[in-house]
Amino acid sequence: MKQYVKGAEEKMTFAIDYLDEQLGRIRAGKANPKILDGVKVPYYGSLVPLSNVASISTPDAKTIIVTPWEKPLIKEIEKAIQNSEVGITPENNGEIIRLGIPPLTEERRRNLVKQSKQEAETAKISVRNARRDAIEAIKKSVKADGTPEDVAKDAEAEVQKIHDKFIKKVDDLFAAKKKEIMTV
Repeated sequence: MKQYVKGAEEKMTFAIDYLDEQLGRIRAGKANPKILDGVKVPYYGSLVPLSNVASISTPDAKTIIVTPWEKPLIKEIEKAIQNSEVGITPENNGEIIRLGIPPLTEERRRNLVKQSKQEAETAKISVRNARRDAIEAIKKSVKADGTPEDVAKDAEAEVQKIHDKFIKKVDDLFAAKKKEIMTV
């Protein structure tokens, strides 16, 4: 029984981690280096994450500074940012690349909240699926392995309790992101 509960909890943890990562990539009007996580730069014949070839800093709430570790890479980095889904035009002064974060319009904020809500719903579905799979496995073990029903019921209750905890985490992450997006 323990392995089913543990398996469900692991799957739910993956769902939360994935949601956290996805929400981090949604731009909320203030400078956040995570929005560059998806940017890949060609480096010696292969694509590598931007953070592997440059330092990324946020000197203030409206600016991201990308400092390449090797000067010749500055053009490649600039091109990679332009071709990415970041949606911000980089400014290159030959030494560093500066990204000015534009303020979000009300409509754009609403769309970002909608996108965040969609990510949260996807995470909830993953959590529910993990619960369903665990409960099905528990019920099968009663039939196939002769597990006592009271042990199975206790395990199901534990899976449900874990499920509720993770659904609350999803709601909390979404609420925090919504607040971050809507704060002007």
